[in-house]
Amino acid sequence: KMGNTESNAYHNHLSRFLPEEQTDIDGVFDTLSGSSGSAGGKNAKATKKTMTLAALQARQSIIQDISARTREALPEQMTVRLYNGMKSIDLPGKSSGLSEQISKEQFVIFMSDVLKGNADEKITTIMRMISKTEGPVKGKQIQEFIEDLITSVVHVLSYRNELKGWNLENTRDSASGVKALASQLLSELKLADGTKPVGPQLLETSFDLSVIEDWVYRVPQVSVFLSVVIRQGLHVLHSIPDQTNDILNLVPRCKGMKGRGLVSLFDIPSIIYINSHLPAELRHKWQLLFSSRLHGESFSQLCGHIVNKGPCIVILKDLDGFLFGGFASHSWETKPQFQGDNRCFLFSVFPSLAVYTYTGYNDHFMYLNNGQQTMPNGLGMGGQHGYFGLWIDSDYGKGHSKAKPRCTTYNSPQLSAKEEFTLDALEVWAVGDVPESVAKGKKSILDVDPEAQALLEMAGKSRQSEGLREPIEEDEDDE
Repeated sequence: KMGNTESNAYHNHLSRFLPEEQTDIDGVFDTLSGSSGSAGGKNAKATKKTMTLAALQARQSIIQDISARTREALPEQMTVRLYNGMKSIDLPGKSSGLSEQISKEQFVIFMSDVLKGNADEKITTIMRMISKTEGPVKGKQIQEFIEDLITSVVHVLSYRNELKGWNLENTRDSASGVKALASQLLSELKLADGTKPVGPQLLETSFDLSVIEDWVYRVPQVSVFLSVVIRQGLHVLHSIPDQTNDILNLVPRCKGMKGRGLVSLFDIPSIIYINSHLPAELRHKWQLLFSSRLHGESFSQLCGHIVNKGPCIVILKDLDGFLFGGFASHSWETKPQFQGDNRCFLFSVFPSLAVYTYTGYNDHFMYLNNGQQTMPNGLGMGGQHGYFGLWIDSDYGKGHSKAKPRCTTYNSPQLSAKEEFTLDALEVWAVGDVPESVAKGKKSILDVDPEAQALLEMAGKSRQSEGLREPIEEDEDDE
């Protein structure tokens, strides 16, 4: 009778997977348990095989032919956490925690709970991955788990060549990004009374099961990251088309960096975080339009590279090392009026990672002007003339982030180290697909600025620049 109870739990969880997924999971377990996976074994002895932590660690070790070095698909501490999660699955009629071996039932139920389960089903397993002992967990333990989880995501995506044209060489060092993203996700932890502990208090506070469950439910990144770590780390269900887009577009494809020897201002964790806040249809691709290190420190160069190119992300670094920027939901146009819509937002990448969205107070989303005598010349987002949440002056190199105490449009604080800052570096990325009008032919400054064209015509000058237009960069594959 015990056997029936076990096989019921096992089959209920197994039935969540498609037939080809079941085969894949069987294959991974057979490898881990050192069995051949013959047809008879899969049925009669399906729940008799077991695996050990050593087998799970060995699964991670893959010899690289090129260098004969052993690299781990997952960091050691994450392998141990996954093992603890599997081992914590209680089976009917068995004493839990006594055996160091993991049964096939435990393995399948773990996969089912984490990859297919709801917050309620995931939570017990996640609690055991955070701490081997039962009961409330401290903020510091959750922080360590989240940092391990984000580190493992970056590591395994790099290891499996799934960074889609980004790599650890052409982006900022991920270490500070891991800490910043972990802090950002942890800041969403709420106690039962709705309060959010902060700073050192957060790390010392104890959180019980229901609070963590609520957090996992409200912060989808935790489940998405865990799913990526399991799929790519254990190489299970990784090749079967995934029904959810959250993993598919976790990292956008990177265009325009290849062969340029450039290191982006973004790191992998901040790319993942900022990308998750973009409208869903824009998350699949980022293309570099402008870099002050490549194209020079010039406001007219900046305008020339970003006008009429569709939605963009602007990121800049001030001389104090603060990194921040904004998402523009519409093509930039040079004109003395505000433009854009309520999908625009401002963000900070360093020293903290955060996104600041529309408040409803005004519609001062984005502004770009150049060469006008009566209106301010520069690029701005949020706030008002002279008091932008983010401002880059047309006198290139100067800017401000004025928010006393918050930017009216986005509720963002001062993003730069000093209110009036000096620009160190600037990048602009087009997100999503390039607008059709751009793909067909690049506009010159004369197309963008009818006033300039009219002046030339009045002076009887022909459009000399007609044949000298810079061709739009081919959308080469950077992968």
